[in-house]
Amino acid sequence: MTKSRLNPKVDEFLSKAKKWKEEYERLRHIVLDCELTEEFKWMHPCYTFEKKNIVLIHGFKEYCALLFHKGALLNDTHGILIQQTENVQAARQIRFTNAQDIVEMEPILKEYIYEAIEVEKAGLEVNFKKHTDYIIPEELQKKFDEIPPLKTAFEGLTPGRQRAYILYFSAPKQSKTRVSRIEKYVQQILNGKGLND
Repeated sequence: MTKSRLNPKVDEFLSKAKKWKEEYERLRHIVLDCELTEEFKWMHPCYTFEKKNIVLIHGFKEYCALLFHKGALLNDTHGILIQQTENVQAARQIRFTNAQDIVEMEPILKEYIYEAIEVEKAGLEVNFKKHTDYIIPEELQKKFDEIPPLKTAFEGLTPGRQRAYILYFSAPKQSKTRVSRIEKYVQQILNGKGLND
């Protein structure tokens, strides 16, 4: 790991890490050993190959992880990749709770990193579900019928914003909760804003 390849923003991130510091450093060493470029994106160490995101190091309360941006395309021969939530389509994580696991898994981690690089070299892409593949909840459709400009405004949103709304509105089991959520966001949709804008 040559000093010139170390990104000062990642050094700063590591120096401020209160949890997972040793784990982050071990993961960093392994990833850099695979000849990736160290960058700092989304407030985390991110490693790229020819400007394409390969893997990110991040931590949570219960674990830290290597996140493969196109993990869904990896073979996962060891059955260790985790889909963070059911709505995550491309990324997959390998999770750790201690540095010893990382040390023991080093050859496997490198195998996965090299495979992720090959996926990028081959130009493979994840086939994302289109927002049109998501079912519009009945309650939202009724609101569209009541307020035609709402449907027009909704269709004018980016596919990602449409998907976020559909997933959020569809989540509750009870219809009255779905209706309540939709009511709350009618004006925001009419204003051309996304769920989190």
